[in-house]
Amino acid sequence: MNNDLNQDFVVGLDAGGTRTRAVLASVRDGLPRGEGAAGPGNALTVPVPQLTDHLAEAVAQAVPEGLRGRVAAVAGGFAGASRTAADEPGRLNAHSALATALRRLGIAAVSVEVYSDIEAAFASAPGTPENGLALVAGTGAVAARITDRRCTATAGGDGWLLGDDGSGFWIGREAVRSALRMADGRGGSTVLAALVGREFGLPADVLPGGGEAEGPAFTSRAQREAYRMRLLPAVMAEPPIRLAGLAPLVSEAARGTDAVATAILREAADQLADTVRALGCRLGERLVATGGLLGAGGPLTEAVHRRLEELGLDVDRVTDGCGGAVALARLEREFDPATKRPTAC
Repeated sequence: MNNDLNQDFVVGLDAGGTRTRAVLASVRDGLPRGEGAAGPGNALTVPVPQLTDHLAEAVAQAVPEGLRGRVAAVAGGFAGASRTAADEPGRLNAHSALATALRRLGIAAVSVEVYSDIEAAFASAPGTPENGLALVAGTGAVAARITDRRCTATAGGDGWLLGDDGSGFWIGREAVRSALRMADGRGGSTVLAALVGREFGLPADVLPGGGEAEGPAFTSRAQREAYRMRLLPAVMAEPPIRLAGLAPLVSEAARGTDAVATAILREAADQLADTVRALGCRLGERLVATGGLLGAGGPLTEAVHRRLEELGLDVDRVTDGCGGAVALARLEREFDPATKRPTAC
């Protein structure tokens, strides 16, 4: 601790659709000294007061009180934020919430910068690259072209209502739709009907096969109607983002060779590859992939990486945007915020 009091620190934030993570790191070597986590950090969908609370909670966990006066720079990668314009709503929300959260904690950093989550994710790759492509596939899904560490073009990322094709939300929604189609007789038999029903607390007597994974079948039209009448209000009572939590059920069903679940994952992988392709990728170009769907053991990791390699891309996989946010904060720390000239370390 005594040694820590004699050096400066930076804070990197990865604020996504499901949670907000904060990492305290040394300016000198970039190594983590503390971590914290809190609720969702999407700058467009989370109300600013709630976003402020989540940021403050994550940063408070990461930065001990005794070191808060030593934080020189803060950089956050926010879902829903963009640096395309100074008055972009998500950027303004993120700046406002972050400034208030830091003030609440007594952190007076010289540099406080907001990036998009995809810019932070791209910077997390080895060497903190400046140019290439990035793909984020978690709760939402977006691809971007990065030039000089700035997002200059995007594809996808239009949110759960209008886009995010291939995302965790998209997969979860397809799971519920497949369950409902099976119930009303328009779709094929799938264990997803029982898995989704159990997830939303439906009683066993309305589940196909009594809720057993093997041999899912509805026994009567009355049971089909009872299933639908219970599932719909249960789903509608939850926030839309809740559907993203169903993605692991689809992965589970696909491992059991469920044809409907397998088709959903195949289509999701195709959607993500198409999103990248829309940016006009070049042979041998670097692409950084991140997000819960593309991590180690993720439901789409192998399929998406195979499609990206077929496009001739050199793929790097990163865990999240925290490392990139730390790297960007350290870069910001190297320059005077007024002149953008190097400062003495």
